Amino acid sequence: MKARVKWAEQAAFIAESGSGHAIVIDGPEHIGGRNLGPRPMELMLMSVGACSSVDVVYILKRARQPISDCYVEVEGTRAETEPKVFTAIHLHFVVSGDGLNASQVKRAVALSAEKYCSASIMLARTAEITHSFEIVEV
Repeated sequence: MKARVKWAEQAAFIAESGSGHAIVIDGPEHIGGRNLGPRPMELMLMSVGACSSVDVVYILKRARQPISDCYVEVEGTRAETEPKVFTAIHLHFVVSGDGLNASQVKRAVALSAEKYCSASIMLARTAEITHSFEIVEV
């Protein structure tokens, strides 16, 4: 797996994945950023949320659960001093469907957290990572 990050201007960079997808990343205004894209640490939270969501949706589909929608709200707390690593990350899944089994949703979230989501498992070395979920009946 590879990526390339190239300086564009000021505090903005273009990141390109090995699969050929690109994203603009920008720093905060106090270092010259112009709000052209997410900050690097925001991408970390987005990555954890995406990694976990892929797992949860896949596991629920494999369990033949009637899932129709899923999103995750990710909140991170960072250390006060440099390096300002994440010290806590909470993922709250909102899963929608007609007749979802709560124990299956709980199992999917737990499997992602404990076994499959490499992003959250990696970040758990410095941050306490917690999970919750709710089911929306449609």
